[in-house]
Amino acid sequence: MNFRRNWLRLLGAGLCLAAAIWSAPRSALGWSDDEFERRPLYAYPLPQGRDNVIGNLITYRVQKGDTLLDVGRWFGLTSAEISEANHNLDWWSPPAGKDIVLPDERVLPDAPHVGIILNIPEMRLYYYFPSPTGAILGHGRAINKKYSAKKSAVHPEVVYTFPVGLGRFDWKTPIGAFTVRGKTKDPTWVVPDDIYEEHLERDGEADHVIKGGDPDNPLGLFRIELTLPEYAIHGTNIPWGVGMEVSHGCVRLYPEDIERLFSKVKVGTPGEFVYQPIKFGWRGDVLLVEVHPDLYGVYAGLWAHAVSEVKRLGLVEDVDWLKLQKAVEAKNGVPTYVMPGDPPGDTAAEATLKAARD
Repeated sequence: MNFRRNWLRLLGAGLCLAAAIWSAPRSALGWSDDEFERRPLYAYPLPQGRDNVIGNLITYRVQKGDTLLDVGRWFGLTSAEISEANHNLDWWSPPAGKDIVLPDERVLPDAPHVGIILNIPEMRLYYYFPSPTGAILGHGRAINKKYSAKKSAVHPEVVYTFPVGLGRFDWKTPIGAFTVRGKTKDPTWVVPDDIYEEHLERDGEADHVIKGGDPDNPLGLFRIELTLPEYAIHGTNIPWGVGMEVSHGCVRLYPEDIERLFSKVKVGTPGEFVYQPIKFGWRGDVLLVEVHPDLYGVYAGLWAHAVSEVKRLGLVEDVDWLKLQKAVEAKNGVPTYVMPGDPPGDTAAEATLKAARD
């Protein structure tokens, strides 16, 4: 059985199977904001047992006028993710007619399957739905100690996933557990003094307050407040910043993504910001590794961290060390087969990915 082919992918409009070559509706001038507002909401059936890999690689044929920013936004990805998966493909002028891989397959973070989980190096948020408020369940450990696993059990059926923009290196997004403490539509931004001074020095002028709904408001139209002091999950007035380190620590989503997450997440939902540049995942009998850059330089070296993770997870007998080394060197964010022997049969998307690497 080929474990990386024809996995169901839930869309906002219903169920469909992954196609060999994908395209997306667009005008001759590219995608418009109205089209992005109507794009599918991507969700995935939650794997069972030890399986923890969702989605699949997709092959997309570049159309004239495409940029990776627009293609990424339509498919719930970022230009950086697509470029890294396709041998650093040009963001602004990918060649029309070229088949490229959209890295829609991913290993779930090693964290409880409940609430909001954000993996910082991956720059991606996962929301497990339905999620309890006031109960912490999943994978044998609690996200937030003030919740009790003895409360009513809620077993998520699907996981939604969204790319995010995060804090710059000098304003790092923190690691830590939290609870959703509030939600605000059209939030007013009261500019912190240190950010006000930074903007004043950079631009020669700055505002202390930016009203909700103002097109210059960097919070966008929706904000989810957290118990992590001074941090929130919100929209943005600069969609291309999603997938980049551009904020002062907060988490930015595409405008259409934050609106949908806002409508689903309840006050009291638990969550956690984790830091996992290397994730191992099973799909049936197939072991995959997904490697991302060490965004904030937390580890002395990714290879040493990879070896440590193999030992911690008891995977020493399952890993081909040379394959793992190549995956760590690539750091392309694509789940990669790392077991001894030949990999499972290639899909069209895997063949395209292999060609991009050669």
